[in-house]
Amino acid sequence: MIVLNQVSKSYGGKIKAVDQIDLTVENGEIFGFLGPNGAGKTTTIKMITGILTPDSGAITLNGIDLGKDPLQAKKTFGYVPDDPNVFPRLKAMEYLQFMGNLYNVPSELRAGRIEEMAARFELKDALGDRIQSFSHGMRQKLMIIGALLHHPDVWILDEPMTGLDPRSSYQLKEMMRQHADSGRTVFFSTHVLDVAERVCDRVAVIDRGKILFCGTIAAMRNHFQSSDSLESMFLELVDRDPEKAAGLDGDLE
Repeated sequence: MIVLNQVSKSYGGKIKAVDQIDLTVENGEIFGFLGPNGAGKTTTIKMITGILTPDSGAITLNGIDLGKDPLQAKKTFGYVPDDPNVFPRLKAMEYLQFMGNLYNVPSELRAGRIEEMAARFELKDALGDRIQSFSHGMRQKLMIIGALLHHPDVWILDEPMTGLDPRSSYQLKEMMRQHADSGRTVFFSTHVLDVAERVCDRVAVIDRGKILFCGTIAAMRNHFQSSDSLESMFLELVDRDPEKAAGLDGDLE
């Protein structure tokens, strides 16, 4: 479970990248976080993961206050960033062993999880190769395996399907559904609205640092009295006058 309470962040100017947002992501759901470029998605995710510190507000992960007990809170989640370019000179297996050590995953358990996920993402034959030789998609698969190696309760995925081939994308969506159905939490951002429409239990739309909508796709359609795609409703939301859009969140829940 993820809870954000009146969270704000600015980068030195008067305009806030994230402006007093409230958000609750429940256990047992896949939650999609949507917004145009520069809307505040990645800033929000970096605050949830502790990479950035909010200017104000509080964030809790599975009931643990990130500001008060950051190490304990960080043990509860696995994070896949939007840029998979890390430790290029390590071999893939060396990177996974590093992640296993970081999260104190027992050796025998670690080996089984690496084998299972590497097979699922068709990466077994490349585990002995250096990451610098990997394509973007291969690096993305490796980041996913590393982030999920300690079997975290909360998955935080920033554009996780970018660069994935169709088979791997399908595998990841299946894993997300299984994880949520087991009573855990999946929070992911995406620009691929068709994916969000198919897999998410709920979505939030953020623009100009404010949450414009939070709820089910059915609730969004009911508000707009529309049977149109998520894409058309999303565009209608973010194209609204910002003063009008900022007050829609409560109406759309």
